[in-house]
Amino acid sequence: MRVGLPKEVKTDEFRVGLTPGSAREYASAGHEVLVETGAGIGIGADDEAYRKAGATIVKSAVEVFGMADMIVKVKEPQPNERRMLRRGQILFTYLHLAPDPEQTKDLLNSGCTAIAYETITDANGGLPLLAPMSEVAGRLSIEAAGAALRRHAGGKGLLLGGVPGVLPANVVIFGGGVVGSNAARVALGMGANVSVLDKSVPRLRFLDDVYGGRVRTRYSTNEAVEEELARADVVVGAVLVPGATAPKIISRESLKLLGPGSVIVDVAIDQGGFAETSKATTHSDPTYIVDRVVHYCVANMPGAVPRTSSQALNNATLPFGLAIAKDGVAGILKNAHLLAGLNVYAGRITCKPVADSLGMQFVSPSDALREAA
Repeated sequence: MRVGLPKEVKTDEFRVGLTPGSAREYASAGHEVLVETGAGIGIGADDEAYRKAGATIVKSAVEVFGMADMIVKVKEPQPNERRMLRRGQILFTYLHLAPDPEQTKDLLNSGCTAIAYETITDANGGLPLLAPMSEVAGRLSIEAAGAALRRHAGGKGLLLGGVPGVLPANVVIFGGGVVGSNAARVALGMGANVSVLDKSVPRLRFLDDVYGGRVRTRYSTNEAVEEELARADVVVGAVLVPGATAPKIISRESLKLLGPGSVIVDVAIDQGGFAETSKATTHSDPTYIVDRVVHYCVANMPGAVPRTSSQALNNATLPFGLAIAKDGVAGILKNAHLLAGLNVYAGRITCKPVADSLGMQFVSPSDALREAA
């Protein structure tokens, strides 16, 4: 199979879908790897590194999309990239379709086979391709909060961990999954007071055990949400419904519970955000203020540390990508975990949470593949 790697074009995105090491694995497996010149510049990998890995360097994304049977990316295809997709071509990347009807329509019209990293599953019911970026984003969320709390950034002028004799900041995390647990880890390490809210008692019990009671865990009810917002200096949105639009936990009205200069870090922004006042921002212009509350809503947080993020992502995606390249669509049909990652196939939505979020028709992935066969 011809596997194509275009350079990422989303604003402030420096990660890469295939590191030179991953390109070498594809080439060693007998696949032809086409790499757009400069694709790896964000992680310090030049064209020569890809040539040594066995890849062929091409001059433009047009050539990559035009020649490749399978496109490997990091972020969702931008409008100009979607116009280059074609029927039967496999797209393997993060998609986050639930809050993005325009992208969904373009993928449906292209006739491509779109496999989303974020909905691929593993034997334990986890999301193995989402997990590494969730780990990075969770840890970065506290760094971002610390910067946004500074007075010149519009924040309260607090140091997250305080100093001897001065109380630390209160960090409230909504969601105790991978993002939330990593955010809690860093916040604790910096000396903050940390609370985590979740609707899963087993998850709260796990966090209590892991952190030895140093994290305040609360079952998420309306009352608990209001009480925690009233004491929060930092709020981290780490909620996730796989494939679907993120639930809105913070309303515009509830912003009043937060004091002036409080900070919201919305890690769920890729799925539409957990606050009604959230809108996607970039690393170049990461924050804005609504009702005196600082909002940090960067949609590709791990892109700020592309070397770490790209390696972690490739470690997770490589075995799945090789499986797709080996057997194509037939391989998807016989692999339940890849089947869960199939979001769009031959003009049909094959991920139920996406279809439900967009009010569009759903066809099960196995039925769609069998019908096409």
